[in-house]
Amino acid sequence: KVCSVCGDYASGFHYKCWTCEGCKGFFRRSISKYSTYTCERNNNCVMEKYSRNHCQKCRYEKCLAVGMVPNASQG
Repeated sequence: KVCSVCGDYASGFHYKCWTCEGCKGFFRRSISKYSTYTCERNNNCVMEKYSRNHCQKCRYEKCLAVGMVPNASQG
């Protein structure tokens, strides 16, 4: 399985999506802090394994777009 957010190896089914440990942790931290991110590139950043850390806003939006659910228990 591959991560629905960045395409890396998916470690499991987290927040109702197949994700890697990096995206799982990022999403968990984002929802626990109620983070508000901004994008410097018109909200159009590419989310891939090696570029996923470049823009928090686009990464969080991709998490939501692929169906990650903030209040879902993991699994």
